[in-house]
Amino acid sequence: MIDHVDIRVADRDASQRFYESVLTVLGRTEPLIDSEYIDWGDFSIVSDGQPVAKHLHIAFSAPSAELARADLRDPDGNSVEVVYTGQERKPGAIDRVTLRTREVAPIRRFYLALGYELSVDEPDHVQIGPVSYVAGEPPTEHVHVAFAAGTNEAVDAFHRAAIDAGYTDNGAPGERAAYHPGYYGAFVLDPDGHNIEAVNHNRAGAP
Repeated sequence: MIDHVDIRVADRDASQRFYESVLTVLGRTEPLIDSEYIDWGDFSIVSDGQPVAKHLHIAFSAPSAELARADLRDPDGNSVEVVYTGQERKPGAIDRVTLRTREVAPIRRFYLALGYELSVDEPDHVQIGPVSYVAGEPPTEHVHVAFAAGTNEAVDAFHRAAIDAGYTDNGAPGERAAYHPGYYGAFVLDPDGHNIEAVNHNRAGAP
């Protein structure tokens, strides 16, 4: 369900060194690098002068228990974990993402309005696949989470449902060929201001 997560960073070089040191050990290939993005496929760091992601927890999948780590911090202070679940997964792929929120109820309403099934639904915790929101302070800031959509029509429906429910448009449905030909996405803001996307890559093997 999760397609990718982007976080903005304060120091591009320091963040690149940190994440390369983690992901290379886990078997990820070298990232694609352009003027703004450093991209490992389902995870990117961005340096474009916009507000930096803070108070995020992200876990990457390890191919063995020996590589598991639970005590890492990136240069911006975000919590990074390496987990081994015993399940066959792409090395270094995102296992889960946790965002802290002051109020869980508005987040629950947001995802239900968009038609997503909650895999966990508790007073202080909601989860949509590998993406969790938990009640706590300080809240997570400025994260981009993209969910995979199977068709362009599903992207359109995601955006329409959000706007009809009163949420904020952050990019109407359409092709973003600058990412790659056929990339079709739409963006809205969740109640905490995170940039939530639905994307259809329109290509085999995406992302």
